[in-house]
Amino acid sequence: MSTVAAISTPRGKGGVALIRISGEDAVSVCRKVFAPASGKDITEYPAGRAVHGYFRDKDGNFDDGLAYLFLSPRSFTGEDTAELCCHGGTLVQEKLLRACFWAGATPAGAGEFTRRAYINGKITLSQAEAVGGLIDAHTEKHLEVSLRQLDGNISKKIDEICSSLILTAATVYAYIDYPDEDMTDMSVSEMAQRLTDAKNKLLSLAGTHKYGKAISEGIPTVIAGKPNTGKSTLMNLLCGTDRAIVTDIAGTTRDVITEQVKVDDILLNLADTAGIRESDETVEAAGIKRSIKEIEKASLIIAVFDGSTPFTDEDEELITLLEDKKDRVIAVINKSDKGCEVKTPFAECVYMSARTVDGFEALKEKIRLFAGQADINTEDIIVSARQYGAIERAIENIDDALTALNGFTQDIAGECIERAISALGEIDGRTATQEIVNEIFSHFCVGK
Repeated sequence: MSTVAAISTPRGKGGVALIRISGEDAVSVCRKVFAPASGKDITEYPAGRAVHGYFRDKDGNFDDGLAYLFLSPRSFTGEDTAELCCHGGTLVQEKLLRACFWAGATPAGAGEFTRRAYINGKITLSQAEAVGGLIDAHTEKHLEVSLRQLDGNISKKIDEICSSLILTAATVYAYIDYPDEDMTDMSVSEMAQRLTDAKNKLLSLAGTHKYGKAISEGIPTVIAGKPNTGKSTLMNLLCGTDRAIVTDIAGTTRDVITEQVKVDDILLNLADTAGIRESDETVEAAGIKRSIKEIEKASLIIAVFDGSTPFTDEDEELITLLEDKKDRVIAVINKSDKGCEVKTPFAECVYMSARTVDGFEALKEKIRLFAGQADINTEDIIVSARQYGAIERAIENIDDALTALNGFTQDIAGECIERAISALGEIDGRTATQEIVNEIFSHFCVGK
């Protein structure tokens, strides 16, 4: 592979910047653009040592800083790697990067360095995804989960399950090839029990994905209700700031207001919508139409009702609109500090006052329950939809294998087990297609 270079720190002005170079000519490129202040050659220093010196191009020196060499295979990428730390001015960064290209490097693509680490066997595909998680994390829990995955915790669990499935498949084929000989220590019932154990472990992992998605991508959430029920006040309460205008005038919110907010370690991709009611006013009617669209696509709907007055026709219209969405609705009976005269048909319901904040903790607990936090009994959480899909396919194939053991031929069971093993192999890249690999690294930033 060619030798590549990229700026690995965020673009823009800063105190320092880092340019990373990786490939078989990394040392040569480094020697051309960096001269140690001591007058020695940088290769005379031990690998990993920070060396002070001067950065240069064909016109001479233009900055001073530090250079580090990490030699194959003891580097992040598994290749010879150089890291150049210069001052963080935008001109200096660009000048040093151009110097690296002048010295023989080529521009790195998105995720190029992590991709090379994966290709060279330094990390698995799931660990590569964990690197992306560490970069993208917005919550402490997502950071913690990504670090555990980078340490190989998910890989170890999947490897254990795969090893059990491989042994079971080998037993099945031994039974097929030598039916009259005692070639296996495992009966059909024992094979079925081993498959069931593997399935249960995978179900436990798959059950964490809802929560994993909530802490990483966020839950598409909409606040809905008729005008003047306190939707915008609740929006501001969740945001922790005055994100939406609040007045006593019904219909103040005319459009959808969006914000990503945190409820402890759960992310809500939150939309406050225009109050739903009949309106002849053009702008408000357009906002109401958008509100209904947001409700249709939301995963979580926080339906706000004014508890201080009896239900109106507009409240009933909202309840009708949400009739087929009850499993994703949390009803908030707001203004409970003024008394409460209503009940809703929704199973999940909170009585609160957005003005006094009374009942807010109860709402947050409902959100945590909706996100699946209470169902988690392991520190290893599946965040990636790709990994979740692979686990689900493995479970389906194990189910097929169990069915085959109980009524069909052994060879069908063996084929089903092999497909389960192949699906799990995608998680760490052993059986992943090039398209899957490309898709994963396309979401990385250049320089990582």
